[in-house]
Amino acid sequence: MANPILTDDRLRKAAGGPAEDEAGWAAPARATTVSPEAAPDRVGAGGDGHGRAPVTGAARPMTVGGTTSATGVLLVLLMVAAAFGWMSVPVQDGEVTSFPAISLIGVLVGFAAVIACAFRPQWARFLAPVYALGEGFFLGAISKAYDAAYDGIVLSAIGATVAVFAVMLILYVTRVIKVTDKFRMVVIGATFGIMLFYLVSVLFSLFGASPSYFTSTSLLAIGINVIIAGVAALNLALDFDIIERGVAARYPRSMEWYCGLGLLVTLVWLYLEMLRLLARIQGR
Repeated sequence: MANPILTDDRLRKAAGGPAEDEAGWAAPARATTVSPEAAPDRVGAGGDGHGRAPVTGAARPMTVGGTTSATGVLLVLLMVAAAFGWMSVPVQDGEVTSFPAISLIGVLVGFAAVIACAFRPQWARFLAPVYALGEGFFLGAISKAYDAAYDGIVLSAIGATVAVFAVMLILYVTRVIKVTDKFRMVVIGATFGIMLFYLVSVLFSLFGASPSYFTSTSLLAIGINVIIAGVAALNLALDFDIIERGVAARYPRSMEWYCGLGLLVTLVWLYLEMLRLLARIQGR
């Protein structure tokens, strides 16, 4: 599942400011942009790196540490729910005998929470834990099913996800990866393309014509899976960039939960792609 909530306009609207190039109805007389000459070259210079002035008036602005803490809390909730989801899947003689329908309800609840936060970011403090619990239960259940078919695959997928996250963070912090406008457009375009592919596949499956990609272990399927996992990893760079610029623009502290939710959505997507990729490799 791609990350649909961490975008510039949504973050700025959530912080109480107008979207880019939008003054807003009855907006107060305050500067929302600065001239190109005054625009900082880097986020740390006091803007968001795109010539937009920081949002002022936030008594307690968001911080990187606060966002990290919020994300950590969500991860703990997700893992606790995943433990219950894992235990809810019965396995006999190495095969799953039934899959709990409630786990699918958890996916729908989590999806609804993300969509609601996209339109009402101020609800993230309450809805982000709902997403973590609902999606966590599903992850635990699906992970148990994969583990029954491929022994040890879950630990490998978790390790791969953590490794990719660490590598992407290092590459971003050291500026080996620079999130430019072109980089952002390419990654967002690829992400929406993948989302469309999955949506069409689900619609086809409803009519009994599920694409062979989801069960194939061919080299082509593995290659496509690697590309999709790569796009998910690149979304982490976008998440880091948005968080950094939100901190520099002094967005309200409530945005820490919103950004934490966005980062968690990307991590969940990356883990699922890693799980699917490892299953294909072991299934050859």
